[in-house]
Amino acid sequence: MSSRALRRLKGKQRGQEALDLGDLVPGEGPEPEEQAADVEEEEEELEEAVLQPVKSSIRKTKKNKKNLSNIYELICDAEKATTDEDTVKPEEQNGDESKEKSDSGETEKRDAQPETGAAKSGDKASKKKKKKKKKKNTTGEKQEGAGDDIDALLETIEQSNGLTLQSEGCGASDNRPVLYVEHRNLNPETELKRYFGARAVLGDQRPRQRQRQFHRSTWMTIPKDTWPRFSRPGISMTLLESRDGLQYFTFEHSRDYQQIQFKFLNSVESMDPNNIVALLQMNPYHIDSLLQLSDVCRIQEDQEMARDLIERALYSFECAFHPVCSLTSGTSRLDYLRPENRAFYLAVYKHMMFLERRGCPRTALEYCRLILSLDPDSDPLCMLLLIDFLSLRSREYNFLLRLYQDWEVHRNLSQLPNFAFSVALSHFHLSQEDQTESEERERLKHKAALLLQDALIMFPGVLMPLLDLCTVQPDAAVSSHDFFGPRSQLGQSPALAELVSLYVGRTHTLWREGGVLLWLEECVREVLRRVDAKDPLVEDCQNKRKQRYQSAPLNIHRHVILSEIKEATSTLPLEVTTQSVMGFDPLPPLDSVVSYTRPERQSVGASNESTLSLFFRSLLPNFNLQGEPMPQDDLEVAQAGRELNQEVNRLMVAMRDMLANIQFQEPPREDNPDRDEGEWD
Repeated sequence: MSSRALRRLKGKQRGQEALDLGDLVPGEGPEPEEQAADVEEEEEELEEAVLQPVKSSIRKTKKNKKNLSNIYELICDAEKATTDEDTVKPEEQNGDESKEKSDSGETEKRDAQPETGAAKSGDKASKKKKKKKKKKNTTGEKQEGAGDDIDALLETIEQSNGLTLQSEGCGASDNRPVLYVEHRNLNPETELKRYFGARAVLGDQRPRQRQRQFHRSTWMTIPKDTWPRFSRPGISMTLLESRDGLQYFTFEHSRDYQQIQFKFLNSVESMDPNNIVALLQMNPYHIDSLLQLSDVCRIQEDQEMARDLIERALYSFECAFHPVCSLTSGTSRLDYLRPENRAFYLAVYKHMMFLERRGCPRTALEYCRLILSLDPDSDPLCMLLLIDFLSLRSREYNFLLRLYQDWEVHRNLSQLPNFAFSVALSHFHLSQEDQTESEERERLKHKAALLLQDALIMFPGVLMPLLDLCTVQPDAAVSSHDFFGPRSQLGQSPALAELVSLYVGRTHTLWREGGVLLWLEECVREVLRRVDAKDPLVEDCQNKRKQRYQSAPLNIHRHVILSEIKEATSTLPLEVTTQSVMGFDPLPPLDSVVSYTRPERQSVGASNESTLSLFFRSLLPNFNLQGEPMPQDDLEVAQAGRELNQEVNRLMVAMRDMLANIQFQEPPREDNPDRDEGEWD
């Protein structure tokens, strides 16, 4: 850099420099070396002024990189190496300075001259040169050391990021719990972006989000601007205990929320959805009202409103979460025996089914993991009957196989028809993937064939209903054989028939592919050959079917009711179909843990009442047909009931008269029996 540029940077003009008269000798001007030394010293000062903010930024960057060591685990080694370099470099700098001093000393001895003005100026120039050289060396080494530290840190961070991404994509899931839940997979937009791209999914939503009001950040649902203003409805979550690395939580209802719950039960007993709508207008985030009204909207084929009500219920729940409660760790537990917790199970389940129908099976699988992780031992909604279907739909074959391997020992998953067939189907799909090597492909296909044959031998009643729903006509050798014929279906117990009907009704679409049907045909022929050859496994499986599957537990019946699969609901026993099933709490456990009870309603003489009276009592709980004494507050209701009774009696008399006067006419006979039938063709 020239001296003119240096002066301009300093804001000075030529000739304004301060002069030292003691250093001047009459008749002599400054030496060229002294001018060069002055210029170099000015350059040095300017470089220090310019590089000072750079050094500070380097120190800040280095400090920030050290803070990043809390996020990236692999960076600890790099920081250790960096600190080692920092401790060694001052020694190196001291060695360089001593070496420079010795060199300058030798130079001074060689160039010793008489003490004249020129000598003084020469000594001063050499001192300036040495000073500049030392500063340059130390500054350069510091900058070089800082640059090396930053490069090393950045390289380590990039390597750690690469390892993290690689492990997330490949084998990190093996180190996590089998029911580990990822936050990003709880958002259906993540899956839709993978299918259609971010621009197609978020193209119309980005302008709206800028004007959206502030809402609490949640993982399961995204609050909408069309929802009512959120105010805490009176639900809170409490940590009951922590045991063996697990946290046991429960939801609690405040006194005001309990009163709203009593009003909701009265509205349900009235059998009028308008009462629930009126209750929701006053309490827009009451959970059970949202669940019940969602079922009503779904029955009326208003799917959008039904899904919106479920999302609103989930948002209300998530806003009440305990700070310690984690959805992803798999260590949070909710007891289904408590009525306050059941609504959360049902809300997540119905949200999961909406996602599956929407075409987001991967997101639905994540919610299925979440429900199963809340109580994996009891499994109150029996999610093990559904998780295999969602895994196959989302092509998560490795997850299904890992779950089967980890839980087979203590849960006997192979004794469930859905796992027996789905694990074999997973092996078959893995053998058909393009990236699978030829040897591995043959091994997987052979194992899949053996597993499917064992499943057909253990559950022969699956084949014929499955082929029927797949609209496939079975071969005569198969349909006429005793092993797969009608005898196999009639001989199975009601509990096993319920499981088989549930699996066939849910997963028959997965077996319609051409390659799968050909593979199934080969396995069926091999099973018939083994049956004719008196394979001992056939008799062993027959004995197991007789000893097991005597009666299905309550959680299986609850799952069948929630699934609404007609092939399975038709197999429910009478003790389930004869009792009333409420959508907000289907088949509650017999040993429920009740925290508060509903106050008893005043009896109005329900003895010796007719069927018609009981019917009107279900519509109008305060209806009294016999006109017994009632409290002062219910006189108006009783009067309305008597008037209604009179109107009903008039209506019944009119209906009897109408039925008595009905005459059925015979259809007209054909007057021309010789009519040509071809004229109607």
